[in-house]
Amino acid sequence: MGITEERVVAVIMVGGPTKGTRFRPLSLNIPKPLFPLAGQPMVHHPISACKRIPNLAQVYLIGFYEERDFALYTSSISSELKVPVRYLKEDKPHGSAGGLYNFRDLIMEDSPSHIFLLNCDVCSSFPLPEMLDAHKRYGGMGTILVVKVSAETANEFGELVADPITNELLHYTEKPETFVSDRINCGVYIFTPDVFTAIQGISTQRKDRANLRRVSSFEALQPDTRNLPSDFVRLDQDILSPLAGKKQLYVYETKDFWEQIKTPGMSLKCSSLYLAQFRHTSPHLLANGDGINSASIIGDVYIHPSAKVHPSAKIGPNVSISANARIGAGARLISCIILDGVEIKENAVVIHAIVGWKSSIGKWARVQASGDYNAKLGVTILGESVTVEDEVVVVNSIVLPHKTLNVGVQDEILL
Repeated sequence: MGITEERVVAVIMVGGPTKGTRFRPLSLNIPKPLFPLAGQPMVHHPISACKRIPNLAQVYLIGFYEERDFALYTSSISSELKVPVRYLKEDKPHGSAGGLYNFRDLIMEDSPSHIFLLNCDVCSSFPLPEMLDAHKRYGGMGTILVVKVSAETANEFGELVADPITNELLHYTEKPETFVSDRINCGVYIFTPDVFTAIQGISTQRKDRANLRRVSSFEALQPDTRNLPSDFVRLDQDILSPLAGKKQLYVYETKDFWEQIKTPGMSLKCSSLYLAQFRHTSPHLLANGDGINSASIIGDVYIHPSAKVHPSAKIGPNVSISANARIGAGARLISCIILDGVEIKENAVVIHAIVGWKSSIGKWARVQASGDYNAKLGVTILGESVTVEDEVVVVNSIVLPHKTLNVGVQDEILL
């Protein structure tokens, strides 16, 4: 087989309904991976980044959602990108590495020379081809995408130390209590098929330990791995930490944007990062405001072709408007995600907010927030079918589905 025919597969971990609790009330309606950022489902951004990998044979999504949740999306994205995208449902949680191992026979069907592994709730420009080139130069079993963050936030992630010359991973620790490094794991990896041997080794060790005897009193005091099933293998603690410093793992640092999408507030921030990226990668997706009957557009804005926007409305920056939304005369939208079927009436204002499916915002109403993406109420969120009546003001609040607001609210979670 010539070097040009090496095949690559990509695996994207999408999690499951038990995981998306921090994403409520938005995840009550839709699996988190299908929530739209910049007008495209969250999982669409890593999938379309995979399209740039040379010799990509297949993309697999692995998670615990029901297959029917992804059936429509995987068939449409497969035909759009002309690469097969397949959803694989786990029977139970196997851990980040165990999930990969669980489907090893399918993943190896195309005899890939390399396997990309990505987490769906990561927002990045995904420099995958560059990462593949670096990985081939390093010659190890795996390469991890890393980014530099502030020393104050580093302990929320896996911190790592790498050799500044060779880029070898020397030390890895998940969410340490004391500061180790301002370089963190981005949740994007590339491996050779040798990773399956490494995962199998961990499983075998666990089985052997379980079969040997009842644990000694010393072992019984040790936390973590003692009670894990043998087929539950975590990539970070079980694979990356033990293999650090053994010339097996390397790092590739991105200087571009990177965020983790844990909360609805962060989804609004990430939507803006993807809209800004569209300027370079997909300018045709951005509204330009040209034409006699178009609304005034400021900055990066996505408007679904089926949405109706009044020419006197003013939209942007950082606005994404989904299918069949109706934006009335004089409405002002800044930094918001407007979901399918929403109606925003005349002269309403929406700032730093996510407006849920089929919701309605009355005339001269205001739905807004401070725009602190990390604060619990830094972005106002309306669940599905929420009605905000005329002239009502909603500030820094989360409103669960099917509510009608006829008086103003501030700093509240309305159940």
